[in-house]
Amino acid sequence: MSPDPAIPATPDENAPSPSSSPTSIIGANALGRYLDDDFFGAQPTPRSSLPDPQPLLSNLTRCVMEVLSGARELDQLSRWVTDDVYRHLLKRVVLASRARAVKKQQAQRPTISIGSIIVTEPRDGVVEAVVMVHSRSRTRAVAIRLEGLDNRWRASSINVL
Repeated sequence: MSPDPAIPATPDENAPSPSSSPTSIIGANALGRYLDDDFFGAQPTPRSSLPDPQPLLSNLTRCVMEVLSGARELDQLSRWVTDDVYRHLLKRVVLASRARAVKKQQAQRPTISIGSIIVTEPRDGVVEAVVMVHSRSRTRAVAIRLEGLDNRWRASSINVL
């Protein structure tokens, strides 16, 4: 039996409602993806679940100085730094490499010693530190901010002064 055009059709329960237009469905999917990124992204870790930051601060400072001098590859630090820090260090590495090329100098492992380390904890799961680095010709300070993410420390800021 064919439907009569004079009689309005009853709404199908499975048919999409006007509120579930393609744009609202796309928006819901994007929102779901956003929530998934927050859920599956890096999770903050409380200080009680993290190891002592002193050894990492000392070793990370030494590695950063070696990377800037050209004696170590930056990729070796990627596990311990955030993407922003990696990009910042990459710019510094390129500039230092160009400066060595202009002066016709080769990369050499720096002779440094780690001095005092001053550590503060502004909030749970965050450590800010200043590490003094002594070489033959100068003394420098390296400011590092570590954040506890996914049960380990990651450097969210590194500045060599």
